Parts: sequence; C-alpha cells; structure tokens
Amino acid sequence: MDTTVRLAQQPEADALLSRDPLAALVGMLLDQQVAMEWAFTGPYTIARRMGRDTLDAGEIAAYGPEEFAALLVEKPAVHRYPGSMAKRVQQLCRHLVDEYGGDPRAVWRDAATGRELLARLNALPGYGKQKSQIFVALLGKQYGVRPEGWREAAGAYGEEGAYRSVADITGPESLDRVRAHKREMKQAAKTAKTEKAAESEKTAGAGKTPKG
Repeated sequence: MDTTVRLAQQPEADALLSRDPLAALVGMLLDQQVAMEWAFTGPYTIARRMGRDTLDAGEIAAYGPEEFAALLVEKPAVHRYPGSMAKRVQQLCRHLVDEYGGDPRAVWRDAATGRELLARLNALPGYGKQKSQIFVALLGKQYGVRPEGWREAAGAYGEEGAYRSVADITGPESLDRVRAHKREMKQAAKTAKTEKAAESEKTAGAGKTPKG
C-alpha cells in the first residue's frame, strides 16, 4: 500500500496504517463507540504488544483467545470494549485465513467492480453495510483502490469533497469537519425523533372520544 494516511493522528500508528492492509482493516473494525483516532491507533498498539512491526492474520487467528484478549485489555486498553473487540479481530483474521489465504490485500486486489468489493467487505466478520461502504470510500480516496463504480458502491461516503467519515480524514482540520458533520447528523436524528413522537401523541389525542 503505497500511500500515507493520517487517520490515527499519531506518526507511528499512521505509518503502520499506510503500509499494512490488515492494520487498516482492523482499524476500521475497531471504529465504533470510540474516537476515530483511538480506533485507528489500535492496530499499532496490538502489533507493538505482540512484538511485531506489522500484523499477520495467520498469527492472530492462531493466538489463544484469552492471551489475545489480554493484549487488548492491557492499559491503556485498545478499545472501550477490549474483550469483545479481541474476539471480533480474531474472527476477522480467521476469515481472511480461510477465504484469502491470510492475505488481506486479496479482499480488494482483483475485485472487478465496486459492487463486488462492497460484497466482499460486507462478508467480513464485524463489517456491516455502513462500515463496508466507508471502507470502500477509504480505499478509493486514500489508498488508490478504485474498481469501476467504487464511488457508487460507497454511497454518500464516496462523494468527492464530502466530510462524512474516516475516509475523508487527512489531518486535524478534516477530522474536525468530519466530527462536525457527525454532530449535525446526530442532532438531526434527535430532532426528527422528537417531532415524530410529538406527532404520534397528537394523533393519538385526536382519536380519543370526549367523555360526558
């Protein structure tokens, strides 16, 4: 992966993400319920605690579950929920071993279309549709992996000039813009939920028969 990313906002962690495709996949897996920088620093922390310069799917898949979980639980923890995330990382690596011979690049190397790439990512343990679309966008925007139709497969995350996800983070300023977008989306969802509840209450009230 001949690129330079700044997803973790930490030089050593970003250097690993730039050269190691498994680190990028693991970082994306960890990116939920924690700050983005924390999630994408995780692969570097795991590699360092394993005494390695890069991550190896076969080695992680073969690790004893309790021993591997201990690597993520050790303070500072790799994630807010390090035990469950340790299981997910190992499940991801076992899938890569079983389906791709342990080579994470094979997930996208010969994907002919964006739709095919999205389907392969969606089949990875821990990768739902949204996470898969964001990773398609990340591969296209920052790693140069651009099969035909990749922007369409990534949905809104593939839009040029958007600041919707980690795919659009190239430094502190863009990180702030992505965070601002997420706050706006949360507020919009909260407002919509409140308005829907008020409308339901109004409808229910209108349907009552007055007593007397």
